Amino acid sequence: MVPRSFSIGPVRIAPATVLAPMAGVTDTVFRRLIREQGGCGLIMTEFTSSHGVVATAKRAAAAAITGKTVKPGRTFRYLHFEPEEHPISAQLFGSDPEVMADAARYCQDQGFDIVDINFGCPVKKVVTCNGGSGLLRDLPLVERILRSVRAAIDIPLTMKFRAGWSDTELVAVRMAKLAEDCGLQAVALHPRTREQGYSGKADWTRIAEIKAAVKLPVIGNGDIVTPEDAFRMARETGCDAVMVGRAASSNPWIFRQIEQYAVTGAYDTPPESARYDLMRHYYTMLAAHGVTELCNSDAVGKMKQFATYFTHGVRNGSKLRAEIYHAHDATTILDLVDAFFEQELTVAG
Repeated sequence: MVPRSFSIGPVRIAPATVLAPMAGVTDTVFRRLIREQGGCGLIMTEFTSSHGVVATAKRAAAAAITGKTVKPGRTFRYLHFEPEEHPISAQLFGSDPEVMADAARYCQDQGFDIVDINFGCPVKKVVTCNGGSGLLRDLPLVERILRSVRAAIDIPLTMKFRAGWSDTELVAVRMAKLAEDCGLQAVALHPRTREQGYSGKADWTRIAEIKAAVKLPVIGNGDIVTPEDAFRMARETGCDAVMVGRAASSNPWIFRQIEQYAVTGAYDTPPESARYDLMRHYYTMLAAHGVTELCNSDAVGKMKQFATYFTHGVRNGSKLRAEIYHAHDATTILDLVDAFFEQELTVAG
């Protein structure tokens, strides 16, 4: 079974499920949506540039001295969270130990429960800057970063990483042991390599290998699409928690389903009316957030992005997606969603 709970330092996570940090997905609105569905123990921010965090902190400090107002930038939005999101972890990336330490300190001051370091992103522009999975080829630098950040903060420190650069350059066990030696409180492994990207199959045996090698809590990630997958991963690897990524985008109920499966051996599949309610609620939250955070264009962009996720498997969903893609404002998109589901639910009924 997926464990009922686990602890990252003094932070108790229950259930033992984690929403993976996903660029362009896990902003505050989506995280709150996941929280509302229930069943998710820990949520994480989008991965955020340590240099961006430090620059934001400097601007805020300068503004406080001069009394000027600082317009919220992208980094601010990445790290913005609401009280109901606790426990929440801020994920950072970067390759400068001192800058990473300063960024982690800022996150602690903002009230995050945990700081996580990304050693897994395979995106070329991140790797080129020696960030994300690019650092898997420089373990001495990894160690300097971990020790610098660990010394800078009092809250728990964790890291998420890939198995290695390629199948001939696997470093998962060495990375996990390094984390343990540097005083981290948990690790999460996505067992694909950087070369794989998101293709092929996630090799869960690599999760089992690091679980056997360290005493730290180990979070397993990769290819969890259904509650059955989560339980199979826990059974096959002995991991302390499971992390769900892309599947949560189209099925925000998956954490609740995992919890139901643990208790009853079965789980509910929400009807199409529930998907309508969820989609409309999320879009309404986005529209409200766009007004308060002065990023209406971002809100409309998110609506278009999530139309693909939320209409996955919906009858005639491609028709709604096409209409949303051609819309230019939130009110129009909400009207399209209402009209589409009113017709579809009437036909289905």
